[in-house]
Amino acid sequence: MDAKELNHHFASHAHPAPLSDYDRAALKQLAEIHGTPLLVLNLAAVDRQYRALAAALPGVKLFYAVKALAHPALLARLNQLGGCFDLATAGEVNMVRDLGIAAERCIHTHPIKKDSEIREALDFGCTRFVVDNLAEVDKFLPYRQTVELIVRVSYRSQDAVVDLSRKFGCALEELDALLAHVDKQGLTVKGLSFHVGSQSTSPAAHVRAIEASIEAMARFDKMDWQWLDIGGGFPVPYQTPVMPIEDFCAPIRQALAAVPEAVEIWAEPGRFIAAPAMIELLSVMGRARRGTRMWYYLDDGVYGALSGQIFDHALYPIGLLTPREGARLPSVLAGPTCDSIDVIDEDIDLPPLEIGDVLVARMMGAYTLASATEFNFYPKPQVVVVEDLSSQP
Repeated sequence: MDAKELNHHFASHAHPAPLSDYDRAALKQLAEIHGTPLLVLNLAAVDRQYRALAAALPGVKLFYAVKALAHPALLARLNQLGGCFDLATAGEVNMVRDLGIAAERCIHTHPIKKDSEIREALDFGCTRFVVDNLAEVDKFLPYRQTVELIVRVSYRSQDAVVDLSRKFGCALEELDALLAHVDKQGLTVKGLSFHVGSQSTSPAAHVRAIEASIEAMARFDKMDWQWLDIGGGFPVPYQTPVMPIEDFCAPIRQALAAVPEAVEIWAEPGRFIAAPAMIELLSVMGRARRGTRMWYYLDDGVYGALSGQIFDHALYPIGLLTPREGARLPSVLAGPTCDSIDVIDEDIDLPPLEIGDVLVARMMGAYTLASATEFNFYPKPQVVVVEDLSSQP
């Protein structure tokens, strides 16, 4: 079965789920055809995640956070699904422009930008920008007739794995001065936004932020409020369970019911869509007993696609592609580079592995390839795109 036939084979199957439901034989063939390390982007999972979040947040416009996984095939699929796009850099602007994505379906959400980045986005046709401080507002004075601003407000959350309001966001007590400054400069603010943090474990922070945003809009009722952006943070299961997205969003939907009818509601999912859509195939390239543990050296590690363990606080589920009998013993999984920090898992129970054995890391779509390096001149893993990875018809 060649690569084209293999993709057709994947397309004939339904929803992928746990590794036990993956078509292991087809994954093995992918590894044989393309070698390892290999990232496999599953477009059926993109469909499933996007539709699940859209169903859990009816009426909310979803702007995919391109930074999570900026792969053209993923962006093209979301474009086909009617998704919108959250851009943060000139590079992301150029990527969506090259894919033929309409500028009116994009927003620029980085709170701090160079003037050249503003001009790049405006040249593309994207006119909606996030600001969170006085100096940033002033950057838009030359473009006051063109731009529509969204003020990002800081709502801290202890329930998030990554606190994104530490670095960005206008404090609530500073919002009055910021909006007054915008008005004085003749600029237009049409929305509020927030991001309670990445990989939230509870919807409570979203609810509190929505309620505070509604109060702020009522307090500044002379503003022409048209948008409320509730950010991302929708959780996915790595090595521990999370709330089903329908349950997670239920209190959020209830809070959003109080948003004025004229205000359009947006969200910025990144991880929720990208993480389950990619797995990685890795091979054992070496083994050595050190003390009481067997060390297995894989052909990718924390300097490569598993970089999310360093930068994203994520621990990816990893297991053998082909199940094996035998006693499971305390083992170590390490990456290929010469750096001693390149250790994936220092305490994992595994049966004896052989050089050449293939392992699978799941939930590898979000903030993995995005932060991968080429340290020691190891290239970043190749990406192959398939329609489905499931073994169930």
